[in-house]
Amino acid sequence: MLEMILKRSSSHAAARLGSLALSLLLGVSQLLFNTALAQDEAQEITRSWSMAEFGEPLYDESMTHWPYANPDAPIGGNVVLGAFGGFDSLNSYILKGEYPRSLGLVSDSLMVGSADELASAYGLLASSVEYPADKSWILFNMRPEARFDNGQPITAADIEFSFQTIREHGRPFLKSFYSEVETVEVLGEHQIRFTFNTTDSMKPLMKVAGLSPLSVEYWKDKDISKTYLTPGPSSGAYYISDIDAGRSLTYKRVENYWGKDLAINKGLSNFASIRYDYYRDLEVMLEAFKAGEIDFRVENSSKRWATAYQIDEVDNGEIVLDTPPDNTPGAIQGYFFNLRREPFDDHRVRQAINLLYDFETIKRTILYNQYERINSYFPNSDYGSAGTPTAEEIAVLEPFREQLAPEVLSEEFRAPVTDGSGRNRREMRQALGLFNEAGWQLQDGKLMKNGQQMSMELLLVQPDGQRTAAPFIQNLKKAGIDATIRIVDSAQYQVRVDDFDFDLISVRLNFFPPPGPELRSYYGSAAADERGSANMAGIKNPVVDALIEEIVAADSLEQLQTVTRALDRVLLWNHYVIPQFYNAEHRIAYWNRFGQPDTLPRYISYTATGFPGNWWLDPERDDRLDLDR
Repeated sequence: MLEMILKRSSSHAAARLGSLALSLLLGVSQLLFNTALAQDEAQEITRSWSMAEFGEPLYDESMTHWPYANPDAPIGGNVVLGAFGGFDSLNSYILKGEYPRSLGLVSDSLMVGSADELASAYGLLASSVEYPADKSWILFNMRPEARFDNGQPITAADIEFSFQTIREHGRPFLKSFYSEVETVEVLGEHQIRFTFNTTDSMKPLMKVAGLSPLSVEYWKDKDISKTYLTPGPSSGAYYISDIDAGRSLTYKRVENYWGKDLAINKGLSNFASIRYDYYRDLEVMLEAFKAGEIDFRVENSSKRWATAYQIDEVDNGEIVLDTPPDNTPGAIQGYFFNLRREPFDDHRVRQAINLLYDFETIKRTILYNQYERINSYFPNSDYGSAGTPTAEEIAVLEPFREQLAPEVLSEEFRAPVTDGSGRNRREMRQALGLFNEAGWQLQDGKLMKNGQQMSMELLLVQPDGQRTAAPFIQNLKKAGIDATIRIVDSAQYQVRVDDFDFDLISVRLNFFPPPGPELRSYYGSAAADERGSANMAGIKNPVVDALIEEIVAADSLEQLQTVTRALDRVLLWNHYVIPQFYNAEHRIAYWNRFGQPDTLPRYISYTATGFPGNWWLDPERDDRLDLDR
């Protein structure tokens, strides 16, 4: 009896205790909510149609159209472009499959940047934004008139679904863009709020402003984590009309596109259709262009630019060759070592191999003197290092002095420079000395250690790369290395890179100025062993990690630039890559059937599969050419 009373008393006490705990919990939650609300109310809230990461946006709401767009441009005409490789999926979110790089044509984002600025955002799907002085959250007020091409409204739930798809299924590099997002809340049909685990930084706000919607209604009974070739609803000015998997992809302009009259869209997206034809041979693609089967191309081969366009169509003006300036901040392009494999985990071996890359000879004999050497991970920008370290850069690096080579804090980094004669004996002697320090000895013409010859395979996806790599491979063989080149198709290449199944690859990383959290995926230790990450080299360096976090936390452009330059020096002096080359001009060729504005944007964009969004078909020029489109 006593036992039953004790149990009953204990149960009542537990119930009272649970009720009390629940009341306390609710009270604390309400207190936290009220505190957060009071903090928000105490802060000045910015409400605007635009924002910039640093400073103020260049344009205000009185803008009627971009200066580099013609609002009276004629609409219509069919364009054919060439793309290299193939595709087997339209799902650009997940790691599996190879997707077309032109898919951005079908997606509008919450906000869009200006081509005259590096880090600005203007309302597209969002009519305005709101955020507090500490930048701990951002709220997007979306346009109720925004529609998918199937007529369904674009809502905050569609943006939330897109974000959650990235968080749950997205490629590692894509996920890294939104690592600062703590919560996302749908506040209404056309209102969504993102809260961050950071404060006083505009970078996370700018990143979520670039989100595009996925239709919740369309995907409710489908699996977004799988590859697919049936296009979903389009939120942009174009939709996918025809698909021939791996061969061609056709986009058509959306009739009654909801956003056509917005100031940021006037004069853009002027073509009735854009078709991408896929080629697995670059020379065949060039010949298709010269035969009039492709309208526009970006030329990435110095040899082709110097020799392949000496044709009648260029002489008589039917084909136009142009070299507009490239003011866009560059990114590192180079041969990336796989540090997960021996002997590339030894910095002496990496430095020695760097010495065997004779850029001056390659520039003279193969590149037609059209390129300059890259000496920074952030070339053509205000974020790359130059000269000897400044006092401000040394101050940033000083806490890590014991972990750095002395030259990082005292010397200018310059990639090895030869005399360009092709007889790089001095560099060969220096390289062999470094190999010896690392335990490798030249025996009977072979570089040996523990009875094994050093071997190295350069993995390429474009045959063009063979030509510029050949002198480098020859020098590696002279040093006793069993060096080879392997060319694979684009699908196999993507899988091998995702699996880090390579010794050396040629890479050009995209650069998102000003640099921020994406650097974690490029160079951070946490990403080094994550399949499909952008840290292809496998860099694991605590100093690099610490500097990246300082960049992310920077509260001024000046501080960000200083720390980025310091990071640049640490990366360069560790010889993680063999820097290659860049060109300060675009090289484009196109059939003379187009009109374009007199004013060029400062940061004009041309890509291998891209097309100037502010061009249009000129009827008179098109009639003169009489191409079958």
